[in-house]
Amino acid sequence: MITKSKFNLGKLNRQYLFIDGSNLYAEQYDLFGPHEFINFPIFIRQIENKLEVKFNRIFFYTSYSPQAKKPTRQQKLYLKNEAFFYRSVKNTERVTFFTGYRSKTSGKEKEVDVKLAVDMVNFAHLNKYDTLYLFSGDADFMHALVIAKQLRKKVVILALQNRIPIRFTYNYQTYAMIIDKIKEKPRCFPKQKITFITIPKEKIILRV
Repeated sequence: MITKSKFNLGKLNRQYLFIDGSNLYAEQYDLFGPHEFINFPIFIRQIENKLEVKFNRIFFYTSYSPQAKKPTRQQKLYLKNEAFFYRSVKNTERVTFFTGYRSKTSGKEKEVDVKLAVDMVNFAHLNKYDTLYLFSGDADFMHALVIAKQLRKKVVILALQNRIPIRFTYNYQTYAMIIDKIKEKPRCFPKQKITFITIPKEKIILRV
């Protein structure tokens, strides 16, 4: 006799979470500024509890911001906050942390988005997961999600309140995390598949 647990964990529903780390960091910095950052292990635990899931693997993709020869005070605060946030990510169980690089000429991020998209598609072809969770406010990953869906993988989108990928919401179930206090939730249209999840700020925020 098989009993159902609260969490969907195991071979029957292997759940992989892919995170656009640079995007997530920028979003949380916009919300909380240079003196606070998301405590990533607690944040993941809150998401799992709210959605009643358990991620088998978590893949985090990012690159560190370049440092100027003579950084301003604001730049120093940004880099310090970034370092604390990424350290909390690395200290989280089940996380694979991929680091891309920044172009020396333009400062633009390299390899990160491509690696994320390739991994989502490759792992789907290899039948590594049953459900794909993508945490990103960037709709550029649409084609990779289409392929995963064609391979009969369930696709779920996660996002913070300040950058909801609207294009995704018409095709995939989207959970928007409401953390900071706002007067009203973002407006939804009838065909959008959005569920708002409230996570108390005091439970997941640390000060630098």
